[in-house]
Amino acid sequence: MKTLEQYIEKAVSNINEDRATTKALLLELMKWMQNVEERHKEVGMIAAKYLETLQRSNEQLVKISGLVQKETSSSSSITDKDKEEIFDMIQKEGE
Repeated sequence: MKTLEQYIEKAVSNINEDRATTKALLLELMKWMQNVEERHKEVGMIAAKYLETLQRSNEQLVKISGLVQKETSSSSSITDKDKEEIFDMIQKEGE
């Protein structure tokens, strides 16, 4: 059975490969569209999809970073500062 670390390693590898491919495709598309307005109309939606793919990979990296931080965190208890912030939020909602 794979460990969390192995899954994270594979996920990051896949993300990096996908980002490299998407970035190369986007750059090629941008060169092709350069200075020709009709081309923008033809393939603008494709360029937007490439950008969405890059954004999703950023979100995946953030989620993985959160998992890694949670896994390596030595303290999972709520600090006094956290308790105060939560209490302040509750008080503000009650007002």
